Amino acid sequence: MQSLEIFSKSNSSIWVHSIIVQSSDSQAPFSQQNGGGFLTDHFPNATKSIWNLEGYTVSSRHIPDVRYEGKIHPGLAGCAPSQELLEEWNKREQELIDKHAEDPESIPNHPTGKAEPGVANPPTPEGAMMGEMDPEEAEAAAEEAARTVPPREHGGNHDIKDLSIGSTVYFPVYVEGAKFALGDFHASQGDGEITFCGAIEMAGYADVKFDVIKNGMEKHGVDHPIFEPGHRGPTFEDYVTFCGYSVTEDGEQKYIDSHIAYRRASLQAIDYLKKFGYTGEQAYHILGTVPVEGRQSGVVDIPNACSTLAVPKGAFEFDISPSGLGDNSTDRGNVCVTDNPLS
Repeated sequence: MQSLEIFSKSNSSIWVHSIIVQSSDSQAPFSQQNGGGFLTDHFPNATKSIWNLEGYTVSSRHIPDVRYEGKIHPGLAGCAPSQELLEEWNKREQELIDKHAEDPESIPNHPTGKAEPGVANPPTPEGAMMGEMDPEEAEAAAEEAARTVPPREHGGNHDIKDLSIGSTVYFPVYVEGAKFALGDFHASQGDGEITFCGAIEMAGYADVKFDVIKNGMEKHGVDHPIFEPGHRGPTFEDYVTFCGYSVTEDGEQKYIDSHIAYRRASLQAIDYLKKFGYTGEQAYHILGTVPVEGRQSGVVDIPNACSTLAVPKGAFEFDISPSGLGDNSTDRGNVCVTDNPLS
């Protein structure tokens, strides 16, 4: 059972209970030309793995010897923006798009420093889902309707794995009636969903109850969502943890750059898992699906931030400790890989 509660200045709040059942679904990171992922410069091709769900337990024929209890959660939840907030989103994101078009190398932390992948998605009528709006009004609204890929002040596609069963979530409400949306269910995901379409995507349903905290943003002193995580598992006790610092793969020193640090921690984990016989693509999928724990461990010791990524030992059917390397290295196949950029 999952609960979410939202608050607002406009008298709306939501409490969600969900029970989710599904037999199988997939993880399918996009190609670099189609948006890529956190490490798209290292893994530019589209890939896919199929996962079986048995109750809460997940496993994949494409990634053998990985089997664990998933952490079911909605990747997307939030309320509609006001007209003023929508215009603010479009303005600031278009400025970033224009800056990238003028000089791709000027964008900090862009994975390639080139035109692809893009840095934001502007509004477009193509594919816009406008619900039951009058067709003429819908056409005009689609010209400025925000894309739902990123999280924003209202919540949205935040992909927080710990927003799971039993959680209480407080969302700002900007319009009358809140217009709450919930979706993008994941059977499991690692912190960061680093493979982009990288959680185990699944169908699901939710029973929703609404509650109200009047003037909640003012009362709580925030204008972004906050949540209290539930106590739903899995409960892992032992991890192998990898460190990363603010130094690029090419050896360039950055200043307190947690983005670079988490990239380096992720790449360290991938290289380590390859020692057990997984391919780089399989290891990338593992970090996107297994509920790994990402942390910003240090952000004050100049010039380096320290980020860590902890991989739970209990997600594997063999010992992934350094002491287990010699006995557990074998060919473990691969995920499905294509060089078709839009597949």
